[in-house]
Amino acid sequence: MTKVADGRIRFLITGGTIDKEYDAQSGNLVFSRTRLGDILTLARCRAEFVVEVVMLKDSLDMTMEDRLLIRERCLAAPESRIVITHGTDTMADTARVLGPAVTGKAVALVGAMIPYSFVHSDAGFNLGCAVTAVQCLPPGVYVTMNGRIFTWDNVRKNREIGEFGKLKE
Repeated sequence: MTKVADGRIRFLITGGTIDKEYDAQSGNLVFSRTRLGDILTLARCRAEFVVEVVMLKDSLDMTMEDRLLIRERCLAAPESRIVITHGTDTMADTARVLGPAVTGKAVALVGAMIPYSFVHSDAGFNLGCAVTAVQCLPPGVYVTMNGRIFTWDNVRKNREIGEFGKLKE
């Protein structure tokens, strides 16, 4: 979509609640495709971007091999701005794998507590924050959730309240 990779944002799709939808036959939340294009169109996003589907997986099912693949895709990307859609349950774990290795690029991991396909989803807001973050922040690996930005080495998901917070103040 663009001639200069450095001005473009690369979206790495890995799955998570953001891309799940309700399967009426089974009654389960499932993956059929990424919803990223729908979200960016609805948001009227004008940033130049490219989308790469790495996997569509619940983060509770992710392995170290999956995290290393995500790291490999970050390192191989010609872009210096990367947004990774990811399940919230193990997002901080993946951030800790990426943080020490991915340098010289602004990387934001983002997800949703409610699938994009559901009414009142937080997906669009969270994704917008991540898109802005990678354009404004210095190189580093971040988690962007709930209107907040956390560094890769100081983030956790508080399952009791369903929000992200710092490990230490």
